[in-house]
Amino acid sequence: MKYRRFGKLNWKVSALGFGTMRLPIIGGDSAKIDEAQAIEMIRYAVDHGVNYLDSAYPYHRGNSEVVVGKALENGYRERVKVATKMPTWLVKSHKDMDQYLDEQLKRLQADHIDFYLLHALEKDRWSNLLNLNVFEWADSALSDGRIRYLGFSFHDKYEVFKEIVDSYDKWTLCQIQYNYMDTENQAGTKGLKYAASKGLAVVVMEPIAGGMLAVNPPMEVQAIWDEAQIKRTPAEWALQWVWNQPEVSVALSGMSDMKQVIENLETASRSGPGTLTEEELEFISRVRGKYLECGFVGCTGCRYCMPCPEGVAIPEIFKFYNEYSRKRGDEEAQKEVVGSYAQAIAAENGAKKCAKCGQCEEQCPQHLPIGNLIGEVAWIFERNR
Repeated sequence: MKYRRFGKLNWKVSALGFGTMRLPIIGGDSAKIDEAQAIEMIRYAVDHGVNYLDSAYPYHRGNSEVVVGKALENGYRERVKVATKMPTWLVKSHKDMDQYLDEQLKRLQADHIDFYLLHALEKDRWSNLLNLNVFEWADSALSDGRIRYLGFSFHDKYEVFKEIVDSYDKWTLCQIQYNYMDTENQAGTKGLKYAASKGLAVVVMEPIAGGMLAVNPPMEVQAIWDEAQIKRTPAEWALQWVWNQPEVSVALSGMSDMKQVIENLETASRSGPGTLTEEELEFISRVRGKYLECGFVGCTGCRYCMPCPEGVAIPEIFKFYNEYSRKRGDEEAQKEVVGSYAQAIAAENGAKKCAKCGQCEEQCPQHLPIGNLIGEVAWIFERNR
């Protein structure tokens, strides 16, 4: 395992962090984690050098923290730093802040949390927390030892990000969405460099864009990868690009099976700032341009996946998802795509109807992980339906 500087702390973090938002589940129910498999995966990662685990209050409908706590029994807790997050959208008072933190400590079977983050900050949530004097509360929680360091995760524009970074001199870390498709989206490269210049450790979430950069790409994208002398999987290209940035402290991967754990550990062992050549960076730049032209999903519209037994309009849904992808970085344009989707795709044919039966994947000539992709679509397009 390679290790990297973690902001101002006298501690080195593993290049790969274990994100526990996508643990293996039973029967398609996100609340039912396959505990035995998840614990085996987490301990295997720790045994092979991972020392940063990331969770949050709502992951797996509250059960992620519970499983992390179980995985860290028998001496594993002393070998890692644990990060988890306050559900900021639920907070109405200092009492709420204390209630959620104490509940999370019980779930994790811990007397303290190493890195406690204000979860998913954006302009309105940030304003609410300021009105509630969140830093007064944070100073108290730091002082009584329930949390060791404070940070935040972020989903908004750079200007809001900079305001948050500059608001408090005790921030230790920030967590941002960052990958080679998101250089100008949300905090972006500008935010990455600004936070690092202020001495914050930068934790990267979605280095593979929620798995979209790991699936079989459209053939136009694959043709570019095929030109490279060093052969890598699409997932490794994405991860190595993130680790190539010296300002990145750790890249989180939400791993769902042991195969992913093993592959990511091997990939991390080859990582380092400045390891990609100029030619390789140019390949990635070309791939980014091609994705913006044709979208993430290499669906050809052949309709071999149809009819879906649940009525899901798979090819039509993927057309909207690719259009959304092409508008990456343009928030207003993406909102228009979401609105068009709502008008065109009836609820009975929508992504939420997917039962992940796998029938479509068996028929897909592109071998696309349709169930996972449809799940991503449901989150983007149908969470308020």
